[in-house]
Amino acid sequence: MSSKDLSLKSVQKSNRSPIELPNGKIIDDYFVSIKPDVAMVLPITSNREIIFVRQYRHAVGEFFLELPAGNFDPTKESAEVAAIRELREETGYISQEFRKIGTLYDKPSKDTNQIHLFLAEDVSKVGEQQLDITEEIEVVLIPVESVLDKIIQGKISVAGTIAALFLGLNFINY
Repeated sequence: MSSKDLSLKSVQKSNRSPIELPNGKIIDDYFVSIKPDVAMVLPITSNREIIFVRQYRHAVGEFFLELPAGNFDPTKESAEVAAIRELREETGYISQEFRKIGTLYDKPSKDTNQIHLFLAEDVSKVGEQQLDITEEIEVVLIPVESVLDKIIQGKISVAGTIAALFLGLNFINY
């Protein structure tokens, strides 16, 4: 088992137990995945470009355009601190204008985690990416006006990113 596999095991746990549904039905073998929360950022430059990260996702064997995001432990840091950190590490960009725009549940039927969404406006590049050894991330800037077409074309297809975009674009002069 690789060190990456070990770190994933320590982050995600599964709880198997019988449950009773609101209608009284008992399910003997129900799994709940206890996962860390996620901080996600919708970063927009002064030129009205959204900063995406393009990275490989092994579960489906493809590259995806996503908003910068990462797991965090809410007992050790706030969602906003995690969002600021993830934006800086994954893209090399920062912003002085962070605003929380929502909290979503990723998959509440089986997972416990929340996605905390932040809008970062007037982001600027301050340095190089600070990636983990397991990360290989390409930074991609896309004009705000082109994002809907990219979603329709299937070029942006990750549900959390799409939810953040639709929610976040309501907070800016689109």
